[in-house]
Amino acid sequence: MNLLLIAIFAAVGIVSFKGFNDPAFFDKYKFNIARIQNGEKYRLLTSGFLHADIAHLFFNLLTLYFFAPVVINYFGDGIFILIYMVSLLAGNLFTLKIHESQPYYSAIGASGAIMGVLYAAILINPTMSLYLFFIPIPIPAYIVGVGYLLYSIYGMKRQNDLIGHTAHLGGALAGLFVTILYDYQLIVANVMITLLLFIPIILLIVMLKKR
Repeated sequence: MNLLLIAIFAAVGIVSFKGFNDPAFFDKYKFNIARIQNGEKYRLLTSGFLHADIAHLFFNLLTLYFFAPVVINYFGDGIFILIYMVSLLAGNLFTLKIHESQPYYSAIGASGAIMGVLYAAILINPTMSLYLFFIPIPIPAYIVGVGYLLYSIYGMKRQNDLIGHTAHLGGALAGLFVTILYDYQLIVANVMITLLLFIPIILLIVMLKKR
């Protein structure tokens, strides 16, 4: 495995396990609207290294394991880490904007960053497929990506857990734009896939306008 990817796995794992066993640490570094609005901007970054539980951590790191190599092999370490960090911050800034009138709102997770990497990987290699757990047939990666974002919209509306569903959408959008910025030819080569990837984002915009 790539050394940069190992470093990300280690950092996310260590911070997450610290949070599992130390409620004060978890509370200090999680995403929280009121705290961020009061000046604790570091939470926009640190919340991306915390997770709700083992299952949440495992699913995020497994997704990163599958999709990060596609981005690293295509762009190299520098652009990969740029996509990862920009997506993480964009996801949390998007969350801050959407929930700015909800001071109690809290969230955690690297999902914004990972959705940015996932969307970048799909744009780079739209024909890639995945075998998901007990499903015996390969699932096209773009279906996984779009489905995950649609689920994120559902989770965002329910707000019944600490998972940063809203950050998924901001992260995915950031991942798309950074990828296109560095290689706009990917849009020309994959017009239909690009349009499909934007469906959940367009749906979200419509929902926000109606609200």
